[in-house]
Amino acid sequence: MKTVGIVVEYNPLHNGHTYHFTEAKRQTASEAVVAVMSGHFLQRGEPAIVNKWARAKMALHMGVDLVLEIPFIYATQNAEQFAFGSIATLHATGIVDEVCFGSESGDIAWIEKLAAILAEEPSAFQETLLKGLAQGRSYPAAYGEAIQALLPSLATDTLQGHVTEPNNILGLNYCLALHRLQSPMRPATIKRQKAGYHQETVTDQSIASATALRKLILEHANNGIHAIRPYVPQSTFEILQAEEAAGRFPLTWERFYPYLQHQLLTRWPEELATIHEMNEGIEHRILQALPRSTSFYHLMETVKTKRYTWARLQRLFLYSMLNLTRSKIAVINAKQGPAYIRVLGFNRTGKRLLKRMKETSTLPVITRVAKDKHPMLTLDVQAGALYALGLPESLRQKEMQREYWQTPLHFDHI
Repeated sequence: MKTVGIVVEYNPLHNGHTYHFTEAKRQTASEAVVAVMSGHFLQRGEPAIVNKWARAKMALHMGVDLVLEIPFIYATQNAEQFAFGSIATLHATGIVDEVCFGSESGDIAWIEKLAAILAEEPSAFQETLLKGLAQGRSYPAAYGEAIQALLPSLATDTLQGHVTEPNNILGLNYCLALHRLQSPMRPATIKRQKAGYHQETVTDQSIASATALRKLILEHANNGIHAIRPYVPQSTFEILQAEEAAGRFPLTWERFYPYLQHQLLTRWPEELATIHEMNEGIEHRILQALPRSTSFYHLMETVKTKRYTWARLQRLFLYSMLNLTRSKIAVINAKQGPAYIRVLGFNRTGKRLLKRMKETSTLPVITRVAKDKHPMLTLDVQAGALYALGLPESLRQKEMQREYWQTPLHFDHI
């Protein structure tokens, strides 16, 4: 059974995702789809607007056969680490033939060519990247400049401007991960249609970015779900309705702001300096801004710089909430790759894939969290409990334990 893998967040799943899913199957002539999905917190360091179980349910209703979780330690990192954890998870299953991702360019040739060169980790590239970051450039801008400095022969109309686009950067890092893992999985890409990754405005009658949809939801406090109805599948709409009725939707950073304030205010600068990615004295800037900030948004606006972008700060605040220190990162040892494969849901075809995967996987396949667990999985469980703090008080106790009692979703039973 030919199988294609996709890397997703589905925050929330919308019509553009349906297009990607359909085209991924068609373009790769695959019979089955395995999605590896972020958990409760996302690559830009923000809480998902609805929990991972609801988003896994959206994926299964759309037609995904098997949904796996990207461990927190990869799901909330920069593009390189996010891509490595995602691809390493798909690679470890032993059942995925191709990986298909969306990109702004829609051209796999230059992405593969560039990935093959960068896989050798040329020192000149790393030096130029670090120099750009030190000069205050954002990661995407510094990354693009480093590539163009390293490979002037590729700085043509095809490459120029493409290497700073977010989906192109992710795609490049997916291909890099494939090279570094020496994976037999082949890459494929589909050109992103009608809405940019960060586009906040709606310019089409049926397709909008997840960013624009979240903005619509929050701007229409009493009618948010109905505002996005033209842009999402009916199943997504109904799932969001059910989550809203249950009090679990929508979640934003503002729900967590009091807890973040407590974590920051009760630590000395020297303690904050031990947090993962807390560098260059940024902890002092944060502590100076905190007493004057009236909301999470206000704090972000006060602290952010060209070097410390919105996404980087959100990740940093998330690590602070979890007290994720550099010493804990060392214990988890994410550079070695995922320590397990966590199953979130499956349908009938996915059940067959899962049975086969248990024979081919190079990692333990987890369907239920045990008390004795790997430090990487411990962090996933802690992230789940933290996410529950953003829910109404009446739901918190049960939701904080959900990592233990929730079994994988079976589509036939949804």
